[in-house]
Amino acid sequence: MNKLKKRWGINSNWQILIIFIVFAITGSSATKLAGPVTDFIGLSSETTPWIIYWGVRILLIFPIYQVLLVSFGWLFGQFEFFWAFEKKMLSRIGFAKIFQD
Repeated sequence: MNKLKKRWGINSNWQILIIFIVFAITGSSATKLAGPVTDFIGLSSETTPWIIYWGVRILLIFPIYQVLLVSFGWLFGQFEFFWAFEKKMLSRIGFAKIFQD
């Protein structure tokens, strides 16, 4: 646990617990919200080929997750951690210029 705290730059076990809770809530919420979004854009698992339906749904989860991660991080008082985490993750996939301070 100490390696993880040092790597993430956090001080307490309480803070790491909150961070784990935020990750769990965000992942669950993003997958749950992808369903209504696919319905809204007119894709249904009954009428759309499964490869297209699930491909689009998985692609939708990514941006939903990004927004929710920072939002839940803010709600739980860990905005700085999750904002830095978000910038690091997005810069690794090529969005570095957008989030430079």
